Amino acid sequence: MFGSVQEFLAAAPLDRQGCLVLDVRLPGRSGLDLQEELAKANIRLPVIFISGHADVPMSVRAMKAGAVEFLTKPVRDQDLLDAIQLAIAKDRARRKQEATLERLRADFDTLTPREREVMVMVVAGRLNKQIAGDLQLSEATVKAHRSQAMRKMRARSLAELVRMADKLMPSRTKS
Repeated sequence: MFGSVQEFLAAAPLDRQGCLVLDVRLPGRSGLDLQEELAKANIRLPVIFISGHADVPMSVRAMKAGAVEFLTKPVRDQDLLDAIQLAIAKDRARRKQEATLERLRADFDTLTPREREVMVMVVAGRLNKQIAGDLQLSEATVKAHRSQAMRKMRARSLAELVRMADKLMPSRTKS
């Protein structure tokens, strides 16, 4: 529990797991201002707002900025507990997804430039023979690079490698 936004920012390690339960009206800066400040700093703690003085534009602003819930006072204990559990579950899922992406990036960074080139072409649906022709390599060399890319990426199948590539290169799947 903190008495103000400044007290929270000074004392709290902002990269830890959890969620923030904020009143819209806080001493000094508002909870909405804190939410905006955290977003600008890329601190993505889930936020639950509580207010006894809320209006529709205020709640819309909070929700558009990513608030998990906007509760009005008086708040039922169970409603607050449910919102906190949801926020913590969302935070846990986001952190897990980020850790997975970090591992994929680290694995991808172990690939040689040629293995990356072959991997990109493989996940685009090109056949070994086509890749060999495009890169002026033998088909056996393409197979070796493909095998190394699969091993280094820890992909057990082509489908898994494609899913990994989609996570690493999201623009690849957008038309």
